[in-house]
Amino acid sequence: MAGTLAMAEAQARQIGTSVMTNPIVDPLVELVDTSPTAGLVQVEGTIEGAVTVTLNRPARRNAFDADLIAALEEVFRTLAGAEGVRVVFLRGAGGSFCAGGDLEWMRQGAERSEDENREDTFEVAKMLKALDDLPQLTVALVEGSAFAGGAGLAAACDLAVATAGARFSFSEAKLGLIPATISPYVIRAIGPRHARALFTTARVFDAAYAERIGLVTEVAADAAALDAARDRIASEILACAPGAVADCKRLVERVHGREIDHDLMQDTARLLAAARVGEEGQEGVRAFLDRRKPRWAEDGAPG
Repeated sequence: MAGTLAMAEAQARQIGTSVMTNPIVDPLVELVDTSPTAGLVQVEGTIEGAVTVTLNRPARRNAFDADLIAALEEVFRTLAGAEGVRVVFLRGAGGSFCAGGDLEWMRQGAERSEDENREDTFEVAKMLKALDDLPQLTVALVEGSAFAGGAGLAAACDLAVATAGARFSFSEAKLGLIPATISPYVIRAIGPRHARALFTTARVFDAAYAERIGLVTEVAADAAALDAARDRIASEILACAPGAVADCKRLVERVHGREIDHDLMQDTARLLAAARVGEEGQEGVRAFLDRRKPRWAEDGAPG
């Protein structure tokens, strides 16, 4: 399980990250990697619990193939149960986020049966769902190209910060295809009207437009500003209770689209009451009254 999550101790020291030692609980472990997905995804983390997942196919602009998709799903499922992980950043190596599907992988798909293609594309759907299901805050850091599945990957994150020079496109229709597996996340992010316009025209659009329609939540001037935004978001989320963060994500899914009626009012009242008497709620209120930091926000706190 930990094959694609290997990180050398020397590299960890160089970049100021920690190597965690429990391969079951902790995602950042030092193991020899012999899997076919070796090196396709890099995982780096700080002692405070900020993890960066990097797509590592820069020569192919981090385009998806079967191995990269499998590696990403493995990483996301591992992080979901990882103790001490507070925020997950997703980015691409070499100045490009993700160019969508790899041309060779797509060529192979054209030669396969419909059933074989359904198995292949379902792997994409599972990977995106594993990302969407992460209890931690997820943040896409987009530079360069975010096309097709790459734009969908950004849409599946809770936040997306893009450099001003980033470019986006749902380009599938130009190839006679449709953005099916990414569509639930994209439509949730930008709404059906923008989705119809962008899916059907396959037009390329910039970060400013992506922010205007809700695909991107923030635009950074350049790569340095993108890193600054990452650091700021990490500081913000580390001040928040990790259980409350996960519960807030579930709350949005639970409430969105429901009629504001007596049942919903009772449901939300029960949820807040449970949070008030819960361990984090008790600690947070006591810390506020005592004018001290809560345990999860103390310097070096793992979560």
